[in-house]
Amino acid sequence: MRIIAGKSKAKRLISPKTDKTRPTLDRVKEALFSIITNYIKDANVLDLFGGTGNLALEAISRGAKFAWINDKESLSISTILSNVKLTKAQEYVKITKKDYAKCLNQILKEDMLFDIIFLDPPYDSNCGIDTLNIISESEDKFLDKEGIIIYETDKSFLLKLEKNNKAEILNSFKNLQCIDERAYGNVVLKMYKWR
Repeated sequence: MRIIAGKSKAKRLISPKTDKTRPTLDRVKEALFSIITNYIKDANVLDLFGGTGNLALEAISRGAKFAWINDKESLSISTILSNVKLTKAQEYVKITKKDYAKCLNQILKEDMLFDIIFLDPPYDSNCGIDTLNIISESEDKFLDKEGIIIYETDKSFLLKLEKNNKAEILNSFKNLQCIDERAYGNVVLKMYKWR
């Protein structure tokens, strides 16, 4: 796992040997960042399920001005701290160790808006859907009016939703619309903007 482009290009990031963290593969990350390239310069970025900090640090390397990286796991936080140090991104990053809902509450209190929101929760959980609902219901909170949300999941989770007749949930948020969907092997990226 490495930073692909920008000022920290080719820096190798640390990834803990645990099944609780699943960093976005370099080939998926490269494809993703080519899609969102126009959003990155001077962006405020939220990486709500940070894991290793991989996505946020790639954004910082490519010209984002600030990244808020959150994770609830101690091992993830220590990995994020190491990777922030490796990429010399300390002055551009805020790190919190919270459950995602508590982090969203803190963001509300601090009245922050983001240009890019990365949601890469555990694939078998509803955390991503819950977060999309919270953002959608908030209307003008969390996401800038021209911003984008990238939700990473996998085909087996989508099949599980389909099997339970809940597949439409990912396309029926009140104020968010899915503008793009890409599959890379088992990984699925869904991108959302305000309606």
